[in-house]
Amino acid sequence: MSQATLRTDRIRLVPLSDAHLPYEIELDSDPEVMRYLGNGRPRTREEVEDSHRRRIAAAGRVPGLGFWAGFLGTRPATGTRPATEPAAGEFVGWWVLDPPERADQGPVQGQAELGYRLLRRHWRRGLASEGSRELIRHGFADLGLTRIFAETMAVNAASRATMAAVGLRYERTFHLDWDEPLPGSELGEVEYAITRKRWLSGQPAT
Repeated sequence: MSQATLRTDRIRLVPLSDAHLPYEIELDSDPEVMRYLGNGRPRTREEVEDSHRRRIAAAGRVPGLGFWAGFLGTRPATGTRPATEPAAGEFVGWWVLDPPERADQGPVQGQAELGYRLLRRHWRRGLASEGSRELIRHGFADLGLTRIFAETMAVNAASRATMAAVGLRYERTFHLDWDEPLPGSELGEVEYAITRKRWLSGQPAT
C-alpha cells in the first residue's frame, strides 16, 4: 500500500518526495520552529538532507505510513484575497504518521506516532490541527490503526494544545537521555494518545 494523497478544507497533503527538500530546508532553518526539537538550534543544509533521507525512508517501514508535505488548497476565484491571507499552493509544513521506534512506545503493529512541523507564518491558523485530524482519520478509517500517539517536551504548551484539540489525551510523562538537553528538559517529555475505539465514539452516526 502506497501513501495516499489527502485533502482537508484548506490543505492538500501529498507524500513527501525529493522535490520537497527546499521546503524542509526553509522550515528547519527557523530557530523558533526548532526551539523544542533536537538540540534546539536551526539545522544546516547537510543536516536537513540527512533528516530528509530518513523521512523518505519512513514510508517503507509500514505500508501507508510516512511523511506528508502540506500545501494550501485551491481557493475560490471570486473576490480578492486579503493581503494577510496565504496564497493557494503555498507550502505549510509537514505531517507524519510514523511507526514506533522505541521499546517504551509499545508494539509497532496497529500503532503510529503523529507529528507535525509548520512554517512560523502559518502558526495560529488552525492548520496544524486541521492536518492532524485528517491524518488521524486516515490512520483509523483507511489504514486500520488501533492507536495513534504523539510526543513533545512537557514545556511545549503550543504543541500540547494541538494534541488536545484533535482529541488526543495525556497518557504519561517520561524522561529521555539527551546529549544536549534543552531548557525545560528536566520536566520530561509527554505522550498523548487516542484509540480507534474512542475516535469512533466521537464520529457522527451514519
